[in-house]
Amino acid sequence: MKRAAFSHSCQRQRGVAAVEFALIAGVFFTLLLGIVEFSRVLYYWNTASEATRLGARMAVVCDAGDLVIKNRMRDMLPLLQNGNISVAYEPAGCDSDPANARSTCQSVMVSVANVSVATVIPLVPLTLNMPPFATTMTRESMQTSTGGSVCS
Repeated sequence: MKRAAFSHSCQRQRGVAAVEFALIAGVFFTLLLGIVEFSRVLYYWNTASEATRLGARMAVVCDAGDLVIKNRMRDMLPLLQNGNISVAYEPAGCDSDPANARSTCQSVMVSVANVSVATVIPLVPLTLNMPPFATTMTRESMQTSTGGSVCS
């Protein structure tokens, strides 16, 4: 009699592990997808910060115009548009004379603002706005092109 009761309860427990796995796996994979997506957003934010550093470095080392700087930044982070990038020289107007080619400039500030990152989470479309990033550098050789790896 005991043997029959034991085998009857085993048959009732058949498939319990699969149900438990399905419940836990749903939570686990949702958490894993969230971590991966958050990491991707942080990657974009870090790359935007690095793009401002690259743009400022190009502005102070190379004799590159704003369009060249913006194109190089967009190559680094295709999410950027020309309207999101700002290049400002100090003192104001020092870059307006093409004959002097920014030789009277003392510093440059390159900033990125109003950039949004869309997540790829299924069924939950989120768009996160990046904080603004800015990098300011002082003049090194704004009037000449060094021809180094930064300039090409």
